[in-house]
Amino acid sequence: MTGAGTTGAAVLRNDLAADMAALGAAARAAAEQLATADSEAKAEALRAAARAVRANEAAILEANRADMAAARDKGLTPALLDRLELNPDRVEAMAAGLEQIADFPDPIGRTLGEWERPNGLAIAKVAVPLGVIGIIYESRPNVTADAGGLCLKSGNAAILRGGSESFASSGAILECLQQGLAEASLPEAAIQRVPTSDRAAVGMLLTMSDSVDIIIPRGGKGLIERVYAESKIPVLAHLEGLCHTYVDRAADPAMARRLVVNAKMRRTGICGATETLLVDRPVVESHLPAILDDLAAAGCALRGDQATQALDERVIAATSEDWDTEYLAPILSIKVVDGVDEAVAHINRHGSHHTEAIVTEDSAAAERFLERVDAGIVMLNASTQFADGGEFGMGAEIGISTGKLHARGPVGAEQLTSYKYIVRGAGQARP
Repeated sequence: MTGAGTTGAAVLRNDLAADMAALGAAARAAAEQLATADSEAKAEALRAAARAVRANEAAILEANRADMAAARDKGLTPALLDRLELNPDRVEAMAAGLEQIADFPDPIGRTLGEWERPNGLAIAKVAVPLGVIGIIYESRPNVTADAGGLCLKSGNAAILRGGSESFASSGAILECLQQGLAEASLPEAAIQRVPTSDRAAVGMLLTMSDSVDIIIPRGGKGLIERVYAESKIPVLAHLEGLCHTYVDRAADPAMARRLVVNAKMRRTGICGATETLLVDRPVVESHLPAILDDLAAAGCALRGDQATQALDERVIAATSEDWDTEYLAPILSIKVVDGVDEAVAHINRHGSHHTEAIVTEDSAAAERFLERVDAGIVMLNASTQFADGGEFGMGAEIGISTGKLHARGPVGAEQLTSYKYIVRGAGQARP
């Protein structure tokens, strides 16, 4: 005999399935409207949403305080708490980001190429929306504003599924986005969220191929692995940020000190934080001691190879696991390498194809590094913490794509488009 508890769970699961199907149907209908929406209407929706975010700052912060209290009770790490926390500056940054997205040119309808064939056929390649985008992310409630705004600008409907730890904060932000849509007479279903923190809803979303055109997961290995394993829908992944900074033999020592400390310690919990420092052997004694002093003074725990340990007793022995670890914490692994080629080989073996940087005044070494490192973002003489769509002038980002198909690096509004070919003829029939 089936127990009452089992029956109740089945009923709840059936109700959730019905809710998810309704969510998908509403998103599909909204996407059809957005695909041909007037550029100014989309921009006005974004500006109205920004006004609503500012007007509702107190409610957003109150919801975030509730999320933070629950997260502390659950024992979330400092890095995750930092990602979750909102303050007036971060709320203002969300509003400003929405306004910046509004001011960008509309990516939809752009002519990407056009030509005429000898037979008179005129062919144009034109940017179009992807359709309905399912976005699954962890911790950061500001992704709700960034993702919703970018999808709206690019004519896509969004189904958002934020982490359970940010449920209240994301809900308060979503209300502002939907208020903006309503003020611009656009369908509120253009930006929706999964109505529950039940993990079963994620599994359902990943199979809704009739309603959803692409899934964008943004989170740790566990989330990405689950999405790849279960999704029946194409995936554009934002994987971990196992980023490196390489200090070359031709690096300016003062610049190297400044950039390494910033790349590691500005915010240790973001995906653009440097997790491994590589140092060219000829400058170990001249450059590395001061860098280690600065890192230790900033509160960074140091793990290194034998050459690094020999310089400083504060450095503990690195294990093979350290070279493959995204710490998201004030911990840095350090390795001495023999030149740019060994640095590139280490990065391509252990990195996550996110963001890699070289510090050098040698243009030949710089070009060799920039050409050979396999990553979405490769930097010269700059902190890896610039790996951010806002810093790239995109207003915001949904994530940093670490794959190679469709989009790579920061994913902004322009990257959330596809294209179609429009062919105009004058009665041509193929012989």
